[in-house]
Amino acid sequence: MDYETVIGLEIHAELSTESKIYCSCKNAFGGEVNTQCCPVCTGMPGTLPTLNKKVVEYAVKMGLAMHCSINKICKQDRKNYFYPDLPKAYQISQFDVPLCERGYVDIYFGGEEKRIGVTRIHIEEDAGKLLHDESFSGSLVDFNRCGVPLIEIVSEPDLRSSEEAKTYLETVSSILAALNISDCKMQEGSIRCDINVSIRPRGSEKLGTRCEMKNVNSFGGTQRAIEYEIARQIKVVEAGGTIDQETRRWDDGKGMNFIMRSKEDAQDYRYFPEPDLLTIVLDDAQIEAIRATIPELPNKKLVRLMKQYGLPEFDAGLLAESPEKAQFFESCAALQTAQPKTVSNWLIGDMTRILNDRGLELSQTPVTPEKLARMVELIENGTISNTAGKTVLEELFAGKTPDVAVKEKGLAQISDRSELETLVQSVLEANPKSVADYRGGKTNAAGFLVGQCMKASGGKGNPQLLRGLLVEMIEKI
Repeated sequence: MDYETVIGLEIHAELSTESKIYCSCKNAFGGEVNTQCCPVCTGMPGTLPTLNKKVVEYAVKMGLAMHCSINKICKQDRKNYFYPDLPKAYQISQFDVPLCERGYVDIYFGGEEKRIGVTRIHIEEDAGKLLHDESFSGSLVDFNRCGVPLIEIVSEPDLRSSEEAKTYLETVSSILAALNISDCKMQEGSIRCDINVSIRPRGSEKLGTRCEMKNVNSFGGTQRAIEYEIARQIKVVEAGGTIDQETRRWDDGKGMNFIMRSKEDAQDYRYFPEPDLLTIVLDDAQIEAIRATIPELPNKKLVRLMKQYGLPEFDAGLLAESPEKAQFFESCAALQTAQPKTVSNWLIGDMTRILNDRGLELSQTPVTPEKLARMVELIENGTISNTAGKTVLEELFAGKTPDVAVKEKGLAQISDRSELETLVQSVLEANPKSVADYRGGKTNAAGFLVGQCMKASGGKGNPQLLRGLLVEMIEKI
């Protein structure tokens, strides 16, 4: 039978606030074990939480970026469950009235945009972390992560493949980064996702029984986990079995998942309104002030760069991920002196390599859009070669202008036809065998001869003109 996969993601993103969600403890990764916690975030009796206003602002910002409706009056709820890293035995979250709901995000996949529904975005606190090591028996608990602010972004079951789910996760991560509300470091657990997967006969409208995989923390791991679970469910169904609703743990190292428990429903958590926190109240002016701070988002910028400048998806994607590079590129393109694709090649290629090697940002260099566009113009009009362009680029990083660099380094190409004809004639006379090979049908011999001409010209000959002259003069022999 042909099956269709139905996938939904629950993305947990740590917010990059200075302090935690309900106390003044520092919100930072990598501190000494149990040094960034206090009686409030460790759930000591008699302590009272106080909501961090910035957490609400960041969550609303993400909600607006994902076209959600904002609930101007909402509450927080206790989600009750026991786990060793949850000292209160409940998590403060949101249940029936989330801060943001009924939104969507457009992803670019398979050469077109696809809209993925967003069910809700709510705020909650993170739990602690269990530590396991061969140097001690059992497990220890680090409470530093208790109370770290999270938003949970729950998608509709609109994803249909592992690749599509990975693209959606990457898109959401890029939006979080563009809004500057999360550092998006998956290796540090800043973004984790729970994955819901089910299968159904293709063409069926009825959803299958879903299984959830917890705390997958990499883009590649997300794709691998989904592919494994799809294959596992198909194998069970094809063998005559049924899929049970359950929670499974993905082990990326082993490339397989393991059952943890039967899947809970909402009633298992005994949600009830958090009595120690006030109602969250927002007005239109606050919401609009937050909306005004949202920049052009990477997923929209990617599509615009492709349409406006004719860039391929790869180039547009790299530029869209970096607001600084995208602005630099568009400033170059606005000069209309060089082809946008050529500018993009240099910006995401050699310029990025030099920036990475030197540990610099574009703003920390003397290279301006005007200088790069002029350099590309000199290449496109044949004044210098691509190879010479690399030397010129290094000079731009030293503070020089393209024209000065070309003059000082003697990089201008020889494009004088009569001068090049004399050079080509001498190369042909010195390489009769290659000439004979070319005339005998071995056209790759022309490449060798062009190389000899370039060598004879000290690398300054115009290679396109040289090739044309070579072919023309060989045919006259």
